[in-house]
Amino acid sequence: MKNFIKIAPIVVALTLLSCKKEQTADQLVIEEPTTQVAEPNIDSQEDMIKEAKSKPLTNIVLSEAQFDFGKINKGDKKEHTYEITNMGENPLIISQVKPGCGCTVPDYTKEPILPGKKGQITLKFDSAGFDGLVNKQAEVYANVEKAPIIIGFSADIQP
Repeated sequence: MKNFIKIAPIVVALTLLSCKKEQTADQLVIEEPTTQVAEPNIDSQEDMIKEAKSKPLTNIVLSEAQFDFGKINKGDKKEHTYEITNMGENPLIISQVKPGCGCTVPDYTKEPILPGKKGQITLKFDSAGFDGLVNKQAEVYANVEKAPIIIGFSADIQP
């Protein structure tokens, strides 16, 4: 028993020291890692307009600039295609379609649209994060005088 009393403080001290070391190791594992998010390499609106207008300008006609999905259920995924016709004398080049938020994903004709020909711009919308009336827009950067061209849609999202 006497030996136990003499050894007990040493065992307690070693346990505390070893716990402290383990605790430090645990803290390194438990702490949230610090990750740096790289800034996206996005051109300014001015740069996008300059690039679009650097090509010979042309004229366009849109089938419509605004579309109404009407009443849709929350969580529905909808899409609408806008037809764009090159009415000018130079090829129409759509350099970028930039939606107003992450709920809308664009797809568009990437190759030059020859004079008199048609291209398409499709906006795909995910209504999961919305309720009630919504209006969304996208900016279309192309080699036209009044770039960006604004297209959009609305929807009445039902719960």
